[in-house]
Amino acid sequence: MTSLKPRFNAETPMLPSPVALADLRFRALMSDAAWSQLPLAIRRRFAKRLANGDTIVYAGRVTATAMSRAGMILAQLGRLIGGPLPTTCDADVPSVVTVTEDFSSGGQVWTRLYARRRGFPQIIHSAKRFAGPTGLEEHVGRGIGMTLTVCTTERALIFKSAGFFIELGRWRFYLPTSFCPGALTVTHAEIDPTRFSFTLDLVHPWLGQLIHQHAVFEETRT
Repeated sequence: MTSLKPRFNAETPMLPSPVALADLRFRALMSDAAWSQLPLAIRRRFAKRLANGDTIVYAGRVTATAMSRAGMILAQLGRLIGGPLPTTCDADVPSVVTVTEDFSSGGQVWTRLYARRRGFPQIIHSAKRFAGPTGLEEHVGRGIGMTLTVCTTERALIFKSAGFFIELGRWRFYLPTSFCPGALTVTHAEIDPTRFSFTLDLVHPWLGQLIHQHAVFEETRT
C-alpha cells in the first residue's frame, strides 16, 4: 500500500517560522532593502509578537556609562518625569530588560533595570507605540514622549529621535528644537546570534555629547 505521508529531502524548501513572521510592526517602518540587510537574529527579535501577557527577558551588563556635567544635571532633572535616563556612571554592573505587550495601546512596554554600586537599582519604564507622524513613538512618563525614526546598517537597528512632545489630556504640543534635550540615538547591534549590544547616545547641538551608555545583553526567556 502506497504511503500518503509527504517525503522531504535536503532540497525541500523550509517554510518560514511563524514566530519570525508574527509581528510586522517594526518591519513596516523600513524598506525591504533596509530590513533584509539586518542580521537574522535581529530580524527575529523584532518580529516576535508577544501575546497573553508574555514577556521577553534580556539579561546582561552595562559595560560603560559616561556623562558630561550638563548630562548629569539633565538626568537628575529627568527624575521628575520618572527618570528615563541613567543617573550614575556605574559600569560593569548587571542589567535586565523586559519587553511586554501593551494591550491598551497596541505597543510594547519596556522596563530596564540597572544595578548600582550603591543604593537600589534604577528602574526605567517606557512604552513604544506604533503611532504618530513617523509611525513610532516612545512615551517616558508625565505626558512626555518623542517620535522616532528607524534606520539600519548591516549589523544594527538604529532608533533616532525626530521630535519631542508633551501631552496634556487630549492635546499634544511639540517642543521647539531649542527646548529639546538633544538628539537621542539608540543602537541595537549584533555581537553574535545570541548576544547583542545596546548603545544610547544623547548629543546636544550646543553642549555636545551629554550621555553615552553601552551594554551587552542576551535573551534568557521568551
